[in-house]
Amino acid sequence: MRRSGSLARRCSKPEPTGQRQARTPSAPPPLDQARSRPSRRKRRQCAWPSAGKSNWQRLYSRTRKSLCRARTLTSEKAIRRESRRIGEWHQRIEYGIRWHRVFSEQIAMKKRQFLLAAFAACISCGSAPVYAAKQPNVILILADDVGYEALGCYGGESYPTPHLDALAKGGLQAMHCYSMPVCHPTRVAVLTGRYPINVSSPKWGTFPAKLEKQTIAHAMKAAGYSTVVTGKWQLTLLRDDPPQPHRMGFDEYSVFGWHEGARYHEPMIYENGRVNEAARQQFGPDVYREFIESFIDRSVKEEKPFFAFYSMALCHDVTDDLDKPVPVSPTGKYLSYAEMVAEMDRQVGLLTAFLEKKKLRDDTVVIFTTDNGTPSKMISHHVNGKLIRVPVFSQLAGRRIQGGKGRLDDTGTRVPLIVNWPSVIEPGSRTDALIDMADFFPTSLQLAGATVDQPTDGISFLPVLHGKASERSWAYSEHRGKWWVRDQRYKLHHTGKFVEVSQKNPGKETELTGKLTAVQKQAKARLKAARPHD
Repeated sequence: MRRSGSLARRCSKPEPTGQRQARTPSAPPPLDQARSRPSRRKRRQCAWPSAGKSNWQRLYSRTRKSLCRARTLTSEKAIRRESRRIGEWHQRIEYGIRWHRVFSEQIAMKKRQFLLAAFAACISCGSAPVYAAKQPNVILILADDVGYEALGCYGGESYPTPHLDALAKGGLQAMHCYSMPVCHPTRVAVLTGRYPINVSSPKWGTFPAKLEKQTIAHAMKAAGYSTVVTGKWQLTLLRDDPPQPHRMGFDEYSVFGWHEGARYHEPMIYENGRVNEAARQQFGPDVYREFIESFIDRSVKEEKPFFAFYSMALCHDVTDDLDKPVPVSPTGKYLSYAEMVAEMDRQVGLLTAFLEKKKLRDDTVVIFTTDNGTPSKMISHHVNGKLIRVPVFSQLAGRRIQGGKGRLDDTGTRVPLIVNWPSVIEPGSRTDALIDMADFFPTSLQLAGATVDQPTDGISFLPVLHGKASERSWAYSEHRGKWWVRDQRYKLHHTGKFVEVSQKNPGKETELTGKLTAVQKQAKARLKAARPHD
């Protein structure tokens, strides 16, 4: 019998020469074992469903016609031939239906996964893109008094920072992150997502009671995280108000009080409402890190994601207003800035090694930044109770740079930012996106899949971690009533002064007073349109 039509050619093999024998297509695997689509040849043989519904209808119609024809045949040979053909077509139809069911199940499963992820995104950020279905752990490290020129990965040549350099090499390095020029305003911005001037510019060593329920810790707790803070606190005198960190949303804390005692050797550390007397025999930075590690162990046992705010004591110099100067080593020698940078790097390396040991690296976002630039001077030693300070100079790409903490130029406000998330971020990534201190609040919440349901000046930089563009077109900093907005190259001061920032010489700014180029006009117009204040 001659076959005709494209479908018959598609669904039939040529008759073998010589002895004819019935051909039985291989059966499809069970639904729970199917892992991949058949080969292209196999799909052509069995009229894969994607060929269209009409093909299936035509194949079914030809089978019915063959059945009707078989009833009228009288030759035994013709009947066997037609029966063989009908049986083969019938098996092919069943084969196709089975594969159709297999992939329908797989498609339905993928669709369910997508809908769950989309639902999480709707909860977290409205129409924001979905990046991860599982809540990652978040460690936010805020080092003290470290400008970007101190790190080797930023071109620094004075201090070895192998662990931080490795963290940057394995993650993302932001080239334009900006802080407030001193520590307290930076912490206000990080904890609340607001610029200090928009929350009445809290004074040194204070934090407004009305904001205690609006912190990053409370928001992360609401998202299901356990929370901890260690290291520097500085938002109150803890001897007068030891429960304050708890009220601000931290489940546990291990911190030194604001100018209440030593922070390095023989430290005075408050842990969950009381002074840790045993810590007085230890080295402060070890105590803060080990407390985080023990907290992580407890969180893992409870099967909860964790948010750790590691507010490092390093690299601030020793407490300078105590009745008796406090040495940072048993010999009475003060740590130099170089020694402090090395110790900071060591502590970060120990923490990341702990995460590796616990197999938590892929599920943990490690964010490293600092609260302001390098200090211009630092306590070196004391003579008859008088503290002696020496200048701090660092080498950056062959240029000698003095620290500028307290200044509103790049020596005081341009800080490093490294984000390491092995399962998500492409190693060796760099970004020129603008980021400032208010951005850590919404970014952490978006990582957690939570929504920002309070006023914020920050913009999440989570898209940047995935190689996407940033929504921020200007960054902000302030100090004692002065402030500026800026982009990567130009800066507009609160006085209206418009300057170009040197890309090679931190601290150098050139005022632009003459005729502006088209690029400069666009930059100035964009910065003038910025509205950083309520």
